[in-house]
Amino acid sequence: MITSQQVRAARALLGIDQKELAALAGVSLPTIQRMETSGGQVRGVVDSLVRVISALERAGIELIGDNAPSQGKGRGVRLRDAPSEQR
Repeated sequence: MITSQQVRAARALLGIDQKELAALAGVSLPTIQRMETSGGQVRGVVDSLVRVISALERAGIELIGDNAPSQGKGRGVRLRDAPSEQR
């Protein structure tokens, strides 16, 4: 699944705002806002989540799960596991 942090980071990499992501995914702006403010893994209607993930992937985002290697090429960002006092 995808985390709220991944959604925000993906938008930042694409240089789009929440409204633009909502339009790309065919979901409402409040749906994106709820996804981004949820802590940890995004919860919600599965169809909406699939639409957002698909829209991000179509736009060129590669979502990387925990301990998963990246298969893509190009630049990217990955959060490494850090001690909690550094976060």
